[in-house]
Amino acid sequence: MNRYEQFRSAALDRDIPGDEVDKFSDQLRFAIWASTGSAEEESVGQLGGLPRLPVGVEWPGGESYPLPFIGSVDCAALPRAEGLALPEDGSLLLFLHHEEDMEEHSPLGGSPYAQALYVPAGTDTAVASPPSDHDSATFFHENIPFLIPERRLSAWVQPVLPDWIEERDVEFESDTVKQLLDELKHLDELCALVGELWPAQDRSAALRLGGYGMEIGGQDGPWTQMASINIGDRPRGSDLQRAEWFRLLHEEERRLRQEWVPLAQFHTESDVYYGCFLINSDDLAARRFDKMRSFTMFTE
Repeated sequence: MNRYEQFRSAALDRDIPGDEVDKFSDQLRFAIWASTGSAEEESVGQLGGLPRLPVGVEWPGGESYPLPFIGSVDCAALPRAEGLALPEDGSLLLFLHHEEDMEEHSPLGGSPYAQALYVPAGTDTAVASPPSDHDSATFFHENIPFLIPERRLSAWVQPVLPDWIEERDVEFESDTVKQLLDELKHLDELCALVGELWPAQDRSAALRLGGYGMEIGGQDGPWTQMASINIGDRPRGSDLQRAEWFRLLHEEERRLRQEWVPLAQFHTESDVYYGCFLINSDDLAARRFDKMRSFTMFTE
């Protein structure tokens, strides 16, 4: 029995109508959260240190502009999360220059300052040598070293609900979501059941895979940025036109949240930048990690 089946069975046992359980389950996601664990916990990867790159592959970004290594995960060691089609083996390496990526700001295309590199199982790899002159490579606005100390990661599966359920606030959501909130008559019971089945861990996550995206700071979140471009610069000259534009925007955001999943979300070594890599669910299942889009966020 997977987690969705477990949840549905427990909800039906409490006499919550099946159609309501199904609607709620469509909003429930399971994510993999990882933190810097103790030596007693199974290691699923690392933050910082040096990456293991395929033999003959140069450091992402090249010698001219090498990208800082965020960390890597061993996909075979990760716990499985329903609905998150990560590879069953191999490793996933994350690289990001947060300052340059924030300036690049390319919501519909790849960024040269962010990379998710998948290394299939069985690939000949070696610990990469640091790029030349890396000791003098720091970020422009903050004195952050290029290389950061290695820390081991342990992981667990965490249920995640969208913000509008957690906060019971649909003011800026789509009409579809507003209608759904009206239909979820047992919402408090369903949320409580999630907490009972999977109690929250008393630790913070340094790296999140899957779930829902966090919107940090004052800028538009990734889905809003993509949705705004997708619907185009439609006329907004009157109140009616503006209302219709925002209606379309919220519906497009809802659609994109269904299709795109956070591949990785993480704090950078900076106090004011947060990394967010998104990937289309179909691309994730097909291991097309070059299709990943990066949305570095400024936390202030």
